[in-house]
Amino acid sequence: MSASSRFIDGMSRRHFMSHVAGAATLAAPAMAFTNSILANAADLKKRHKSAILLWMGGGPSTMDIWDLKPGAATGGPFKPISTSADGIQICEHMPLMAQQMHHMSLVRSMSTREADHMRGRYYMHTGYVPNPNVEHPSYGAVIAHELADQVPDLEIPPFVSVGSGSVGPGFLGMSWSPFVVDSNGNVRNLDMGIDPTRLSQRLEMLSAIEEKFIGEKRGASSDDHAKVLSKTVKLMTSDQMESFKVMKEPKDVQDRYGNTGFGRGCLMARRLVEQGVPFVEVDLGGWDNHADIFKTLSDNKLPELDKAMAALVSDLAERGLLDDTAIIWMGEFSRTPNINGNGGRDHWARSWSVAVGGAGFKRGVVVGETSSDGKEVVTEPYSAQDLMASVLKSLDISLETTFTAKNGRPMKIANAGKVIKELFA
Repeated sequence: MSASSRFIDGMSRRHFMSHVAGAATLAAPAMAFTNSILANAADLKKRHKSAILLWMGGGPSTMDIWDLKPGAATGGPFKPISTSADGIQICEHMPLMAQQMHHMSLVRSMSTREADHMRGRYYMHTGYVPNPNVEHPSYGAVIAHELADQVPDLEIPPFVSVGSGSVGPGFLGMSWSPFVVDSNGNVRNLDMGIDPTRLSQRLEMLSAIEEKFIGEKRGASSDDHAKVLSKTVKLMTSDQMESFKVMKEPKDVQDRYGNTGFGRGCLMARRLVEQGVPFVEVDLGGWDNHADIFKTLSDNKLPELDKAMAALVSDLAERGLLDDTAIIWMGEFSRTPNINGNGGRDHWARSWSVAVGGAGFKRGVVVGETSSDGKEVVTEPYSAQDLMASVLKSLDISLETTFTAKNGRPMKIANAGKVIKELFA
């Protein structure tokens, strides 16, 4: 036998055949593994991180919802009730959420400085106080920017705002702006009513113009606009747009969330994170209750909130999505412990609560404490940037991330906030 016939690339024929035999014994397990991957493809696809922000525009009175003070002069008429989480009590007008509190946690020691609606909204969305020299990115822009690569086949925008415009992308650029829809899934200006051929011709012409502008290096805005346009064209023909159509859900599911704008928005949020969207914000306004607050809460706001939020939390848990989806409930601030002459509460940022759950958060715990009258935080206070840092940690987003603003200044993610350690195991 010649050397060339005895060896194949330096390996003896007998040795080579032994490898072939070994490979054959591995073929069945390998095929089984491949079949297992295919069989679980849908489950693997949904293993991405997402966040849902339930935004309570106007400033909800958290001492009438999450941190009641029965018997105090500031306490109001509502009674606390026990929940599914040991030791946690919440408002009697939130009975459905009371059954879901083992999935959630409360931070009762928020203490912030911004008691103006617009400044507070900006601060709670970005972790930064407003600055005329720089526009900071919001939760939605930051989380979408950091998590969008997890779902490469996502054709709908990674940051969706239901019912309001949220806070924008700041220096991250137009590509990370909120995609705004109403609670019925309608997108303004998406249906252009133009023949497809004419639309294609117009898009080709626009593309040529924009390529010229980009080539002339006139700044980032033209490049960002081209990216947004490309995404919009994909969006108009994408099957993933079905995620916005909540009315296609079975009637019992719709009823579970409630026939309200907020209820449909929460149902849409579940459908969107199921599709792979990294961040969804759902707005429930109407919390600026300077007068007649208790009737407004008991008859209107709390029943609407309770039904939709409880349905969202339980639905995510039942579908196996809660472990990868962070839920954040907050407004721009709270209301004064003192009840004013009109039977309402005014703006208050010194001591208040937020609720979080899902993803990497520890569940069924209360962090922090306020005084017996609700006027002061008596434990370690936490800020907007601390909360944001904690949300990012729950989603496995590195807190070492640093962005560069348009003025060249480095910006630490979440404004270098400190993690609320009690929210993690």
